Amino acid sequence: MSKPAYLIVDAKSSDPQAMQRYRELAQVAVAQYGGRYVVRGGEYQVLEGDWRPQRLVVVEFPSPEQARGFYDSPEYLAARAARAGVSSFDMLLVEAC
Repeated sequence: MSKPAYLIVDAKSSDPQAMQRYRELAQVAVAQYGGRYVVRGGEYQVLEGDWRPQRLVVVEFPSPEQARGFYDSPEYLAARAARAGVSSFDMLLVEAC
């Protein structure tokens, strides 16, 4: 039985309006690959360290394989193309315990 996996993203954007198309495309791809948004740009508090993400996003998938399928999918490739030139992402894939 596979464990859930999480995409953890620090999304930085120079043009929040241009990111709207990315968000629309990404939402469709996330749902298609069994994912669900757990955190999407909410308020946060730094308890230790210096990490200060611009926009923190966490997406849960049923398995690491489904998360990779999402990331490599034509649907998400289209979303990534929509944000090209106006954003940069730091993204991790983490398997649950």
